Amino acid sequence: MRVATWNINSLKARLDRVLAWIETAGADVVCLQELKCATADVPVDAFAAAGYETAAWGSGRWNGVAILSRVGLADVRQGITGQPQFADAAEARAITATCGPVRVQSLYIPNGRDTADPHFPYKLAFLKALAADAAADATGDLPFAAMGDFNICPTDDDIWDVAEWTGTTHITADERDALAAVQAAGLEDVFPRALKYDRPFTFWDYRNLDFPKNRGLRIDLALANPAFKDAVTDAYVDRNERKGKGASDHAPLVVDLDL
Repeated sequence: MRVATWNINSLKARLDRVLAWIETAGADVVCLQELKCATADVPVDAFAAAGYETAAWGSGRWNGVAILSRVGLADVRQGITGQPQFADAAEARAITATCGPVRVQSLYIPNGRDTADPHFPYKLAFLKALAADAAADATGDLPFAAMGDFNICPTDDDIWDVAEWTGTTHITADERDALAAVQAAGLEDVFPRALKYDRPFTFWDYRNLDFPKNRGLRIDLALANPAFKDAVTDAYVDRNERKGKGASDHAPLVVDLDL
């Protein structure tokens, strides 16, 4: 079984690339983030024609999450228990579903923007709620993975040059502690180091030729419970999908399972 996660940075702008990729990649389940469209505007018919059922939640602005599955789709849940609001709204940042033999959660963690910005404590509050919420699925009967754009580099090795980011979000001790609390609920990073790349970045900024220079970050993660993690046979970043005109600034993270 093949499961993937991908921040597509606008479904409208990248629908053709998404459809082409799911056809060639052979993923059974795909978690998408940053749809930037309302739920009603998600092209479920196009995905159905490709063989996928769709569960989606979007507000039409700067977030939105979805799960595509060709192995069944059940027990869909939008949001997380205790999810904090931002600007008096519950943002579309989490959706969970059972897809055949596994349960997955597509996550788009708040960016945080800057340590002095109100978005930063919101990010920490979201992660705190996620840590409490994750326990039920992490200890459930099904293999489970929380997958998506966490907007955190777990270690200094997950950033092209930590000195360039000193004092900014994505690498602070507060964020890493909050991520560790999510993992303490019973989840482990599935990505084995040096399995396809020595430094498997998943995001490269559009500016300053960051992708050609490989100045990237590893912020797209798959955190899995033991039943999911023990079934992993391979994990890789499809770096080729970051190439070419009209690419997202993220590349898909792909996980293969033997269930």
